[in-house]
Amino acid sequence: MLNFLLRRLGQSIVVLFLVSLIGFAALNLAPGGPLSQYALTPGMNQQTLNRLAEQMGLNRPLPVQYLDWLRHLLRGDWGRSYRDGQPVLTIIFSHVPATLLLMVTSTVLAISIGVWVGVKSAVKRYSLFDDLATIAAMIALSIPTFWFGLVAIYLFALKLHWFPAGNMYTMGNGSLLDVLHHLVLPVMVLTFVDVAVWSRYMRSATLETINQDFVKTARAKGLSPRRVLLRHVVSNALLPMIALAGMQLPAILGGALVAETVFTWPGMGRLFLDSLGYSDYPVVMGLLMFSAIMVLLGNLAADVITAFVDPRIRPT
Repeated sequence: MLNFLLRRLGQSIVVLFLVSLIGFAALNLAPGGPLSQYALTPGMNQQTLNRLAEQMGLNRPLPVQYLDWLRHLLRGDWGRSYRDGQPVLTIIFSHVPATLLLMVTSTVLAISIGVWVGVKSAVKRYSLFDDLATIAAMIALSIPTFWFGLVAIYLFALKLHWFPAGNMYTMGNGSLLDVLHHLVLPVMVLTFVDVAVWSRYMRSATLETINQDFVKTARAKGLSPRRVLLRHVVSNALLPMIALAGMQLPAILGGALVAETVFTWPGMGRLFLDSLGYSDYPVVMGLLMFSAIMVLLGNLAADVITAFVDPRIRPT
């Protein structure tokens, strides 16, 4: 296990280096650049822009800028925002709770509902429930998340007035009930899409497990159908879902970015788009690296948990 962890750690470092290199190059080679926002300031001239570029170190060759940024990153200094001068990590951590609240809530609901729907669809294969679940999953997977969000806002916020159209809380309120009230629509949209993924995978895993020899042996011993299903079928079908959880983390982050944009939820996804609009490259790079670290840690945790749960695939 120690060799496995060290090997994965080495792979993660290489991946993070490539992500940082490609991200830095893509941002700095894009048209406009960090000074594009300053150029729109009334009275701004080229001489002042050149002085700003020198102060910010943007007049140096791109490889030199990257090495300097990487050196500060390894020291724990992720830079400062071009917009307000705050440390990048301070800005990111101030938006992390909102994203975690949205992601954790929607993911827990999606896994719970998806596992139940997938198991029931497999047990009642080709039944009306299975057909309806399949149709609903195909619809959820075929239509973009932002469209679901806009429809939800139009129906439940503008027409029925059941839920707020956006934001995390009402100005001047911010109580727990108020936050939960604002949380309903974005969580509903993300959960509906994620349930389709989890239910399809769980259905396939259950169908594959339900015909295994050890399940037939359990039935031959006279165990009740419920005990066979819960103890032998579902428990073994859940093993591939642990690995899927790690693989789904980038998709969950992407879905949260769309939902935060549609519902103006003040999380990391919203911050990422706002920072791109303002050409705030230190914050964009910080978010890129932070998200990459989260994804790699999620995949590593899924592999480790799977190895402990199933000794047959435990690395040596």
